This record gives sequence, structure tokens and C-alpha cells, in this order.
Amino acid sequence: MRGQWSLIFGFIAALIIAVFAVINVEAVQVNYVFGTAAIPLILIILGSVLMGGVIVGAVGMVKVYQLQQQIKRLNQNDSYKNVEKTEHDEGSYSDLSEMNS
Repeated sequence: MRGQWSLIFGFIAALIIAVFAVINVEAVQVNYVFGTAAIPLILIILGSVLMGGVIVGAVGMVKVYQLQQQIKRLNQNDSYKNVEKTEHDEGSYSDLSEMNS
């Protein structure tokens, strides 16, 4: 259900951005370091939204990768602890059998 709400809010945000961009179609002067250009404001708005999405997606991918690596390390540590516990438990049973004899 959470994924559906995220999708709905994403569509609403995209609709608002699209309407805002279509309303602002006049050309504006953009000053670059190496010059100036007259570009329609709709392209600047859509380009900014696209770049923001790319940056947020890249940061999200890095975070997911870090979390996957952390899960892998925790699983390896857990498996080592299980092996040590099993070896310790087996040693305890052999100690008990020696004590009973």
C-alpha cells in the first residue's frame, strides 16, 4: 500500500511541475561563465527537475549499496558466531559425557 501512495504522490508532483512548466514558456536570459543565451523557461524548469531527480536517484543508489554491504557484513559475522557457538556447544556435550563416565 505504501508503494501505491508513493506512486500517486509522484504523479501529482509530476502533474504540478508539468503545469508550472507549461505556464512559463517565455524565453529568459541565462548567464553562463562562458557566455549568455536566451532559453525558454520551460526547458530550464524541466532540466532542473530532471537533474534533481538524477541527483536524488544517485544518492539513493549509493545508500542502498552501503546498506547491502552492511547486511553482507552482519550476515558474515552472524555465521561466524553460529559456527563458534556450535563448536562451543559440541565441546560442552563432550565434557558432560566425560563427566558421566
